[in-house]
Amino acid sequence: MTTQSRSPSGYSTWRLIAEELRREIIDGASPPGTRLPSENELAERFGVHRNTVRQAIAALTSERLVVSRRGSGTFVADHTVLVHRIGTRTRLSDSIARGGTASGRLLDWALESEPPDHIAERLRLGGRPALRMEMIRSVNGLPISRGTQWYVAELVPGLPEKFAAEGTITGALRALGIEDYVRASTTVGGRHATAEEAEELQLPAGSVVLVVRALDALPDGTPLQLGVTRFAASRVELDVEHPTQG
Repeated sequence: MTTQSRSPSGYSTWRLIAEELRREIIDGASPPGTRLPSENELAERFGVHRNTVRQAIAALTSERLVVSRRGSGTFVADHTVLVHRIGTRTRLSDSIARGGTASGRLLDWALESEPPDHIAERLRLGGRPALRMEMIRSVNGLPISRGTQWYVAELVPGLPEKFAAEGTITGALRALGIEDYVRASTTVGGRHATAEEAEELQLPAGSVVLVVRALDALPDGTPLQLGVTRFAASRVELDVEHPTQG
């Protein structure tokens, strides 16, 4: 990859370099403990000035993917990419529990008497209010996702309080008598994080987020929740499971 200080699209070159190095780390081509080439070597590889390389390395350092050791160089840090499995009974709490010490933080919630039209349509609200919850999920103290969830309010009375007590949405729903729910639809996309998302997820500017839009329903097909979750792409992989054919 030979590049200039800024790509033709206006996207900063240091971010392109960071993305390529990040991909090599996440894919295992540069496993933990690997010493990165020197700034001069990387500058020659990418055809850029050392300052451009330095910006890319700083971004990877802020993501805790690499660590600098004085007098020794920069090394790939020990890291775990969380695998979140999306299937019929998708439970983010189950996925993050496998990654280490998990936590969830409720940023805000509100009862919305007039939710956006697309929310009302997908949840079949018919004029009923929706409960909106804004959340951050973390593993080992590192944020992995920022979510906005919309619920049919009458199905989940007191859900924010139950979440505070239980620590997980699955536990909170169970406390409300909802023992089971299933994934009705999932769409996945990717884009660069907004400035607010980057700050909330502790990501450098220009980082990529995986955007999952999901509809959950009760086993009888009644819509329960419509959510948009933004995952830090450098920290989470999505494993979409396919139903077996009977």
